[in-house]
Amino acid sequence: MTADLVERRGQAIRAAVERGLIGPEEPVAGLLDLEAIRDAAAELRGAFETPGVEVLHTFAVKAASLVPVLRLLAAEGVGAEVASPGELAIARAAGMPVERIVLDSPAKTPGELRAALALGIAVNADNPQELARLDGLVRPGDTASSVGLRVNPQVGAGAIGSTSTATATSKFGFALRDPGAEEAVVRAYLDRPWLNRLHTHTGSQGVPLHLMTDGVRAAYELAERINAAAGRQQITVIDIGGGLPVNFTSDEVRPSFRDYADMLRAAVPGLFDGRYGLVTEFGRALLAKPGLVLARVEYAKSAGGRAIAITHAGAQVATRTVFAPDAWPLRVLALDGKGRAKDGPAVVQDVAGPCCFAGDLVARGRELPLLEEGDLVALLDTGAYYFSNHFAYNSLPRPGVYGFEVGEDGAVRLETVRRPQTLDELVAESGG
Repeated sequence: MTADLVERRGQAIRAAVERGLIGPEEPVAGLLDLEAIRDAAAELRGAFETPGVEVLHTFAVKAASLVPVLRLLAAEGVGAEVASPGELAIARAAGMPVERIVLDSPAKTPGELRAALALGIAVNADNPQELARLDGLVRPGDTASSVGLRVNPQVGAGAIGSTSTATATSKFGFALRDPGAEEAVVRAYLDRPWLNRLHTHTGSQGVPLHLMTDGVRAAYELAERINAAAGRQQITVIDIGGGLPVNFTSDEVRPSFRDYADMLRAAVPGLFDGRYGLVTEFGRALLAKPGLVLARVEYAKSAGGRAIAITHAGAQVATRTVFAPDAWPLRVLALDGKGRAKDGPAVVQDVAGPCCFAGDLVARGRELPLLEEGDLVALLDTGAYYFSNHFAYNSLPRPGVYGFEVGEDGAVRLETVRRPQTLDELVAESGG
């Protein structure tokens, strides 16, 4: 599969150049491999498929809040995990069935909660105050929503502190290891027979599989305790969240969905014995590898003996990479103006973006064939977060995003996922 992905990627890049989707007038664009997205969804389904276990896979919409992407995933049987009214609207616009939508957010308003309950969307409450709001809104029999609590197992941080969600002081969920917290959670369920699901989200980039598994085990053991105390199967669904890390160093997919599912089966076998429905909320692991950002080199210069390529992909599309380069490094392909791999000796150089601050660099001191005016760079593994989390520095317009498929005859079909933002649209968005 990796070889196929690499070959399709090269064909799509060259086709995008030939058709003017990237060039002097459109100097930055995103490409998404639609076949790779379908393959990732199939691998996810296969990894967790277990006789007698109902599994709902949802996609974390924040990772790629693009209607056509959600429509494609919906056709593959994947639902949507949403964390804002905007994400819910995008999921609905994609035709996502309400029974496949889960609402998570640490800051849900009363209006958001009312809307979710009216639609019958599953809700994971984040804290005691939100639970108190739900007490005034939930009328058993009046809503089809499945409602539960998000818990923080406090199992520790991964390599990237800012995205670790299961630390001792994380802002998310009911902190289970705080004094008296677990007992309070058990009592909350016993007092509310309509609470029937439990949610945890331990995973994120930089979190090892064993730590993710520890978090899921803690949630499973809590569900068992609650059901025993209730004397019935009150919790029927365990939502294990997402956050499977992505390998950004090569085209190899590791860890895989299968690696994670197998570890869970070994460590928490009761999760797969048919008593619980399962929900997952993967985002980056589904979309990162299928996507890339393609940008034109506008100028090539040097300073202090360092070669610098000034491109059109900087903080506006690669925000995390620019501001936290050690945590979010990206692979960079050096291409000529027709999208073909550049030859030549490796030269240490910086790959800079267009934003007006000195730190706008997507690669620092990288050894690449020397980039020149009119060349292209491809930022790989950027299908998740890099297209939908635009940073409007310098009022740079959002780039176009295009999905591609390659036929058996090598013909490349390109379709618009999101057209480039026009200057008129940018001005109107800015109050003009």
